[in-house]
Parts: sequence; structure tokens; C-alpha cells
Amino acid sequence: MVEISSSADERGSPGKEQQAAGVGILLQIMMLVLSFVLGHVLRRHKFYYLPEASASLLIGLIVGGLANISNTETSIRAWFNFHEEFFFLFLLPPIIFQSGFSLQPKPFFSNFGAIVTFAILGTFIASIVTGVLVYLGGVVYLMYKLPFVECLMFGALISATDPVTVLSIFQELGTDVNLYALVFGESVLNDAMAISLYRTMSLVKSHESGQNFFMVIVGFLETFVGSLSAGVGVGFTSALLFKYAGLDIDNLQNLECCLFVLFPYFSYMLAEGLGLSGIVSILFTGIVMKHYSFSNLSEDSQRFVSAFFHLISSLAETFVFIYMGFDIAMEQHSWSHVGFIFFSILFIGVARAANVFSCAYLLNLVRPTHQQIPLKHQKALWYSGLRGAMAFALALQSVHDLPNGHGQTIFTATTAIVVLTVLLIGGSTGTMLEALQVVGDSHDGPLGESFEDQNGYVAPSYGGETSSGNKIKMKLREFHKSAASFTALDRNYLTPFFTSQNGDDDDDEG
Repeated sequence: MVEISSSADERGSPGKEQQAAGVGILLQIMMLVLSFVLGHVLRRHKFYYLPEASASLLIGLIVGGLANISNTETSIRAWFNFHEEFFFLFLLPPIIFQSGFSLQPKPFFSNFGAIVTFAILGTFIASIVTGVLVYLGGVVYLMYKLPFVECLMFGALISATDPVTVLSIFQELGTDVNLYALVFGESVLNDAMAISLYRTMSLVKSHESGQNFFMVIVGFLETFVGSLSAGVGVGFTSALLFKYAGLDIDNLQNLECCLFVLFPYFSYMLAEGLGLSGIVSILFTGIVMKHYSFSNLSEDSQRFVSAFFHLISSLAETFVFIYMGFDIAMEQHSWSHVGFIFFSILFIGVARAANVFSCAYLLNLVRPTHQQIPLKHQKALWYSGLRGAMAFALALQSVHDLPNGHGQTIFTATTAIVVLTVLLIGGSTGTMLEALQVVGDSHDGPLGESFEDQNGYVAPSYGGETSSGNKIKMKLREFHKSAASFTALDRNYLTPFFTSQNGDDDDDEG
């Protein structure tokens, strides 16, 4: 928002500027109120053809369109500009933290290997496939031609999925907990992966004399592991503070809540300040703080922080979709390259399929028979790859990063993809779930019921196992043993050390 205040002199007196700011903020609040009320009405009447996120995007599009055709003052319209810095620094952190803080640990960690495979290997495959197809499309004159590195940057940013719409419908209709965990976990880690890949490709472009491919991968892994370590470290530090500082008494609850709210943002900014990924850091801070720090709070503080983070993330999520819809209507777009938009939509569908089905095939090679991912879940995972705010923000950044109007072309294509996937695919998710017969797959047991105890995954029939498959299975069993030993380590050592409880409650809570 710095740009707005810096250009105040150009738009008139401070009084006029303040009035314009008031009108702009009033319009934003009105749209938020309308979105929440409309979302409640749609949810109450079980109208799945227009999910809440789609409704918010539509409201932003309509109001933006009206503002665009009317003679609205420039000073008022300036308050609606989508600033990617504002998105990354203020709107994204509470959404990602709430994702980590609210996840059900058992389905998530039971499927953690699959989630990491889809989020890291799958996103890498999707990015490369999209980039290569877009480049080849340009070479054979199917679409506007971009340099190869810029095609890879586009592939990275457009591989960021945003299934807010899909997940809300999953919850309403009741789908398998493992499918929900896969879609949810993949989407959160996938955002971090997409940002890291985009920044890595951007760095490669700015140093075209060239880093080799191996150094690019090493740099990415350093960023990811460093971010994860920063997030876990901040989470453990907060757990020790709340355990030993004695803040859980009546007259210190306000201080306790204030500190708990500040730690996630500290984690995010620490990672960003060190040149790491704030998203990965704050996600794992959320997971660790829920598992360890949360139980060290007083009961009143627990109720407050749970409600507070849910409230802030709901506001941020709704505002992002309104903000995005308004900006789509207001921005200058490069509609001259319709072929680029059309073929990009086809290519991301192909890339998403390459991501989901290849990773699922690899996972099913090494998973025990009763834990294999069925084809209907793979199809649901492919269909749920909507594009949203993350792709939009990175595309807006590419307008500044790429010269000669290339960034503008990428931004326009991304805008079209976001609107299409959120409105059309998001609205048809309920029908898709019914067609795939995954509605009502939810188990009668609690959501956190152990993965091994469920019969949710029925193996598809595969042929005989290869010798390489057997080797991989042996590796997997070793990994499974180490995962089981980590669970024992957590129960016997970490939980008693970082919390004032013995860990039994946590198991029951699931």
C-alpha cells in the first residue's frame, strides 16, 4: 500500500485523499459482508453450483466491472489495486497458519509420504510438463512464443493449486478422510513448492550465464529444508516458553494470547528475512504449535486462539477472492493472444494428469494392498487442481519480472484460468464427486482414526510385481518402521519434554 500514500500529492489534498480512502474501505467492507451473507445462504440451501469462494470472486468481478465502466475517481479505485506484497505479507500468513493449525494430524501424517510425493515431485513434474508444452506450442506456432526459462516460470506459477472451494464441498458432502487429507496436504505444500520453483526460475533468468541444473535443485532443497527447520524451531521455542513461563493464570491470559498470536508471524518473517520460504515455515509452525504449544495454554486461551485464527483466516480467504475478482475486472489485459490462453488451459490439464497419475502409480507400487490409492480418488485429485490466489499473485509479479509484455501475456492467461477453474470446475465439484461415487465415503469413526485401521483404500488390480518394485517395497517398510519409531519418540520423549501433558490426550483428540 506504500504506492498509494506516496502518490497522495498527485491526487489532491490530504482531506480528499482521506475521504477516498474511507469510501474505498467502506466498499471493501460491504463486499465482505455481502460475501459472508451470500455464502451462508448458499450453504444453508446446499447450493453447491456456486461455492462461497466462487461467490466472492463473482462479487469482486461484478463490482470491479461496474467501477470500470463508471466514472469512478482514480483515488478511490487505487484502494482496490491487488498488491502482491500486501497479499504475501498480510493475507497469506493467517490462511497458511490456520491450515497447519487445524489439520487432523493422523490422516495427514498417515498419508504424509503420499502428500509430499504429490506436492514436491508432482508439482515439479506439472511445472516442467507445462513449461515444455507451452514452449513447444510456441515453436510450432500454436501460440505466442516465449523464451524457455519464461515458459518454466509460467509452468511453476500455474502449478500452484487452490482447492478452498473443493475442500468446503468435500466437508459438506462427506468424502473419504484419506482423499481429503491428500487434497488438503498437497495444496498447502504445493503452494510453497510453486513459489520456490518460480523464484528459482526467476533467479536462473536473471543470471543467464547459467547455474547448472544440479545447483538449482540443491538451492531449492536448501530453501525447503531451511524453511521447515525455521518453522519447527519457532514452534518448539513457543512450546517451551508456554510450558515454563507460567502464563496460564487468570491475570496473564491476555499476555499468553498475544504471544501465541505473534509467534506464527515471527516464523513467517524470520524465514522471509533469511531468504527462505515463509509459507513452509509458518505451515510447520502451525503444525508444531497445535501439537505441543496449544496444550500448554489455559482453557480460556485455547478457546480464544482457536476462534481467533479461524476468524482471521476466514476473513483473509474471503477478502482474497473479492480482491482478486475486483482486480481482474480493473487490470489491463492482453487479450490479443487468445491462442496462448486456450492452449495453456489444455496444457495445464495434461500436466495435472501427468502429476497425479504418475505419482499415484509410483505410490501404489510401494504401498501395501489395502492402502493403495483407487482410481476414483486419483480422478478426484486431478479434478480438484483449481488455480486461485497464489497463481494470480505470482502472475502479477511476473508482469514486473518479465520484459516486452511477456509478463502481461502470462498474467492474462492466468486470470482466464483462475476464473474458469474457480467458477466452472469449482461449481461442478459436487456433481463430479457423485459421478465418481466418492460421496458418503466418510467413515463412521472419528476423522483422526488410524489410517491402517481403515478400509477406505481398496486396491485396484495390478499385474505381477517387478523386482525393482520389491526393492522399493523393502525401502518403504524400512521407512514405515522409522515413521513408527518417530511416533514412539514423539509419545515417549518429545511430548513430555515440550508439553505439561503426557501425550495421551493428544492421541484421543486425533
